[in-house]
Amino acid sequence: MVGDVSPADAENLFGLLQAAYALHPRIDVLVRLTDEESVDWANISENTIRQGVAGALEHVVRCAAIGEPRWASLVGGFFPKALPFEFLHFGSGDEAAAWQWLGARPASETSARSSAARRRE
Repeated sequence: MVGDVSPADAENLFGLLQAAYALHPRIDVLVRLTDEESVDWANISENTIRQGVAGALEHVVRCAAIGEPRWASLVGGFFPKALPFEFLHFGSGDEAAAWQWLGARPASETSARSSAARRRE
């Protein structure tokens, strides 16, 4: 996410996560929030937050959070102090390290490599 985070952004994020959970019961997550000026927590419904937290507690194995520490600590306030998943914060310039920690690559890189492999066949 880039910029201010609205309630609609939170709904979209949780909807994408719910779809991922349906396909993969245990997932690693990378959340990038840059140039964030505000998160409209007051207008995100309690039910949305409750469902988002419950889904994460049930399905997330590791979470890499990229961006300024302020937003990561605010989100952390919604979860129990002892998380049932690994959580690591990375600065805005450390995205490559976050992907490496997860043992993954951005979808754009994966798609480009898959396309190149198909062209070689």
